[in-house]
Amino acid sequence: MAGHVEFVHDGPVDGGRRSRTEGVLMSPTSFARSEVVESLVRDASMAPSMHNAQPWRFRYSRGGDSITLRADPERAMPHADPQLRALHLGCGAALFNLRVSAQHAGFRPVVTPLPDPDDWQTLAHVSLRESAGTIDPGLAGLYPAIAQRRTSRQPFDERPIPDELANRLVEQARAEGAQLAFLSGWHLSLVLDVIEEAELDSQHSGDPDEQRWVRTGVQLSDAVPDGIPETAFGPRKKDGRAPVRDFTRGRSPAGDTEPGTASFEHMPLLGLLCTEHDHPYDWLAAGQAMERTVLAATREGLATSFSTQALERSELRWLLRDPVWGAGPVQMVIRLGYGAPGRATPRRPVREVLDIVE
Repeated sequence: MAGHVEFVHDGPVDGGRRSRTEGVLMSPTSFARSEVVESLVRDASMAPSMHNAQPWRFRYSRGGDSITLRADPERAMPHADPQLRALHLGCGAALFNLRVSAQHAGFRPVVTPLPDPDDWQTLAHVSLRESAGTIDPGLAGLYPAIAQRRTSRQPFDERPIPDELANRLVEQARAEGAQLAFLSGWHLSLVLDVIEEAELDSQHSGDPDEQRWVRTGVQLSDAVPDGIPETAFGPRKKDGRAPVRDFTRGRSPAGDTEPGTASFEHMPLLGLLCTEHDHPYDWLAAGQAMERTVLAATREGLATSFSTQALERSELRWLLRDPVWGAGPVQMVIRLGYGAPGRATPRRPVREVLDIVE
């Protein structure tokens, strides 16, 4: 099968897929299969992950015409994520991007999550040869947002999003098997209190995982391919209650530049992403739901970020749940609003995350 691109089409999607650098339509004759796969993996790797650790690897089998998503345990966070829940969420987000990119390219991928019960690192098998039936326009339509999405640690406007848009985002999460609920009233206050407690505790006790991945003084041009560069920190919080992590605490900025301060939202718009259960399958599904939600939000002109401080503490994570609503375990707290989209963060080159085997 090497060198032969088996596209399965009902018809062209967006007139065909264009390379970002070449501007040429992808087709069975214009690109080798490996180049197509590299493009899919490049899109998958644009997914968010905790501290931008990018804890994934991909293996493409020429003979099986399939991509296997694997966890990279060297990029795990033993202090903040001992159960590997956040690792699964990040890899789930990468899996969703891979699905979107494949649909946009005209494939109808078939995904098998957790295909090997004896190998926890094998998270998903994605067949490009088999057919899932039809092109999903809901997925293909999210493709432009993959490159546009940023994690924004900037202030957002103090204005609500339309109810119709909020309902559409709820449906996006539901399509991936998760529940999304927007917070208000006492529950919003409680969640903010819990997150602030976790942030204060982190300031006092320190976080070795954060120290490993935060790149103070390192610019994107320095070609560091992972972690959070100083350019993506955002301003320090002068006032407001938006749950934005302060990555500048205890660190010296590059040169004589101070990070600056800004007023953040006093009533931030937060969504709790929940699943019915709390196992690796649920974490992988939650990562896909998370990415589907934020890509849809990006497409609608919203900025987004994530709050994981309380989720990193098992005794605080369970306090985030609404006992009245009765939802399952909270997997992510998503902040949304109208504001600056945030700065880009680096990504590892495709050659570092993709293996091609016969």
